[in-house]
Amino acid sequence: MRAIVGFVGCLVMCTQVWAISLSDLSDKDAGGGLKEALSQGAAKAVDLLGKQDGFLKNAKVKIPMPDGLRQAEKLMRTFGMKKQADELITSMNRAAEAAVPEAKELLVGAVKDMSVEDAKKILTGGDTSGTEYFKGKTSAQLKERFKPIVQKAMDKVGLAKTYEKFASKGAQYGVISKEDADLDNYVTQKTLDGLFTMVAEEEKAIRKNPVGAAGDLAKKVFGALGK
Repeated sequence: MRAIVGFVGCLVMCTQVWAISLSDLSDKDAGGGLKEALSQGAAKAVDLLGKQDGFLKNAKVKIPMPDGLRQAEKLMRTFGMKKQADELITSMNRAAEAAVPEAKELLVGAVKDMSVEDAKKILTGGDTSGTEYFKGKTSAQLKERFKPIVQKAMDKVGLAKTYEKFASKGAQYGVISKEDADLDNYVTQKTLDGLFTMVAEEEKAIRKNPVGAAGDLAKKVFGALGK
């Protein structure tokens, strides 16, 4: 009976804690809770992607052949070059997996630099407003950090050079963009896109289920958003 009474009492106290609105929170609490949640979501996204098969086995972010070469890929597979096509796709995704851990430091830094005004906009914005904040603050720097790692990984794959020769011809005839013809640029951009896709997924998950947030302050703030 004591255990039941204690459990009920805990539920009442918890309900009282979460039964607040965003207007009841101080700027300090709101900003602190948001930073906890965004740091958690960003770190989890990086950890999910920055391991073997983090990109390759994740249908949401797997890097395919550039659009203009999809037909060429079909021909490669039809004429007995399935292995080479698979190797190229695997190598692109492995390069992304190697590069994405570089993002953690920059994303955490963006959270630390967040102003009170930034926090208010994110808290009252859409389900991925935090992700949009990250994009604005870190995209250019992330590309700079990702590209050398992508280049190093792709240089190990001889097929990548064959791809670029083939793609450059495609670019001349307008079947593929100049950006996609440069494999390093293509993989770097896709790495960035995949990262923000997963950061957005984590942000939406925390907003939908604040109990899943890492810190008590984050739970408090995102719980208040639903009031």
